[in-house]
Amino acid sequence: MSVAPRCRVIVDNDFGGDPDGLFQLAHHVLSPSSEVVQVISTRVPDHMVAPGRDIVAEGVEAADEVLALTGSGLRCQAGSRETIDAPTASVSAVTRAIVAEAMRDDVDTPLFYAAGAGLTELAAALRHEPRIAERLTLVWIGGNAYDHPADDVEFNASADLTAARIVFGSAVPIWQVPESVYSQCLVSWAELDQDIAPSGALGSYLVDRWREFTGHIEQLFGASLGECAVLGDSPLVLLTALRGTFRAEPSSSPSRLLPRRVPEADGSYGAPGADLPPVRVFTGVDMRLMYADLVAKLRAHARTDGALLRSL
Repeated sequence: MSVAPRCRVIVDNDFGGDPDGLFQLAHHVLSPSSEVVQVISTRVPDHMVAPGRDIVAEGVEAADEVLALTGSGLRCQAGSRETIDAPTASVSAVTRAIVAEAMRDDVDTPLFYAAGAGLTELAAALRHEPRIAERLTLVWIGGNAYDHPADDVEFNASADLTAARIVFGSAVPIWQVPESVYSQCLVSWAELDQDIAPSGALGSYLVDRWREFTGHIEQLFGASLGECAVLGDSPLVLLTALRGTFRAEPSSSPSRLLPRRVPEADGSYGAPGADLPPVRVFTGVDMRLMYADLVAKLRAHARTDGALLRSL
């Protein structure tokens, strides 16, 4: 069945970090109802980067591998290596591309900014052109739960806390999947090995990246990570591409509207902002739909790729 795009998506993720973003990228590109228009490799928190490594460049390389394996003509762009409040921060080509896409008047499909890491690039675009706040919706994997004690900063928020404060202090609509919810997106290694690894070159690549990452982390910390992996960025696909039929809503995943509260320096949330729109906070994810659709699309893509190779 032919499916027309119902939305445009800018994908922003730390593809050089844990590989769940690569699963999300492949899934998004293989989903015909979402037109991926821009892919950005972004930074991770400074304390996670070993000296001499360029995580952003590594992410560009990994994302481009995935894009090539999907057959997409897209290429990944390198985001900023620095936080938005760095002295050398400037208006980049990525910033200009985000603004240009948001300000398009030749399309009527809604634009989602699907972010699975920090919010540096979106904050920079909002600073450069505040009018984009009315022309896109942020779907963000990040932030602590709203009842979380103020004892740490969630990983994605910590990548650029100033950027998170800028975005939450703006009028941009926000759909948020906090850590308490994205940590629910567990799949077992038995499932990955049975369902995804055999799904052609793309499925094999994705599982190999997870296995390599897991081995590195286990060696680094000298502890087992168990028999599950977390596909914590995949709700970005669920909430944009896999929405309802008659009403284009992410109706299979529960959410609630909460007063918007700008994050504080300790990772807690400040007082509700009287002049700010509420945040749609997801309290659960439809794992059945999200994972089953990923597996089905990877298998279908593998069959198509195999048929193409046999015809050459």
